[in-house]
Amino acid sequence: MAKEKEKKREDNRRIFSGIQPSGRLHIGNYLGAIKNWLTLQDDFDCIWGIVDYHAITVRYEPKELEDRVIDCAASYLACGLDPEKSILMLQSTVKEHTELAWILNTVTPVSWLERVPTFKDKSRQHSSNVNMGLMDYPVLMAADILLYKANYVPVGEDQLPHLELSREIVRRFNHRFKEEVFPEPKDIISSGANVKGLDGKNKMSKSLNNCIFLEDSKEDIWKKLSTAVTDPQRVRKNDPGRPEVCNIFSLHKLFSEEDKIEYVKKGCKAGSIGCLECKKILAENINKELSPIRDKINEYKNKPDYIKDILWDGKKKSEKIARETMKEVYNSIGKQYKFLE
Repeated sequence: MAKEKEKKREDNRRIFSGIQPSGRLHIGNYLGAIKNWLTLQDDFDCIWGIVDYHAITVRYEPKELEDRVIDCAASYLACGLDPEKSILMLQSTVKEHTELAWILNTVTPVSWLERVPTFKDKSRQHSSNVNMGLMDYPVLMAADILLYKANYVPVGEDQLPHLELSREIVRRFNHRFKEEVFPEPKDIISSGANVKGLDGKNKMSKSLNNCIFLEDSKEDIWKKLSTAVTDPQRVRKNDPGRPEVCNIFSLHKLFSEEDKIEYVKKGCKAGSIGCLECKKILAENINKELSPIRDKINEYKNKPDYIKDILWDGKKKSEKIARETMKEVYNSIGKQYKFLE
């Protein structure tokens, strides 16, 4: 049975995706990425990365980085990612990521990077630290994907320009060196991606202080939801609401069961339930889903050696794939120097 399962996995196409260890994970990370990954790990050859080199493109505290990596890995595991089914790895432990990124830089025009929307956004957010890594982020992302010859990448719509750039880099590299070294990765759009923050305007983000963390207590969840933005045109409880424009209702669709969603939708439109009741129902349903995850995160964080063993195993498995890819890359670019053999 185990051999049949392994055979099935070998026949399936490969997926790569990752999350930055930029602090505690929030429900935007969970809904936009991890929850979707859980449906993929049984049927695909999956590699899930903790992409710590991406995390250092903005200001951070070096002493906190290791704890952030452990926290991220604990959250991965607590949400249900299974190291027996997938590879869980730490980007910086596989040196081929940055090596391939440098090589891909040599075929990537600067103009391609300047047009990426997220570079413009990040430049505004971090105006005092617009570094080369911030601009080159999409090339390193391409290297993360192409190093493992991933055929599919689960992404949110905001990441589609990055993935399209990866495909352009593939076409440029393969054409330049006249070999089909890399496949063009296709997107798998995450169903819960691009979750808005509690401000109702921006994408959920730790830096914007508009998120609910996976580790938030029941009390923390309610405190945050109680002040969250709803339909701006609804002033009084009995005012008819517009659930289609209310961010709280969009969260109901991600956390609540169908009967509760319908109850909230009808009650909001009729003005028979107020925003406070709507939020209380949502708080209950969010806590119901996050409570077991929260408990498991704390459990895994108390077992750092177990996490380190998983990441070490992921490093060895990832390196094996990466080195095979780099042999092909070296051969294509002329780096297989015969005189050193």
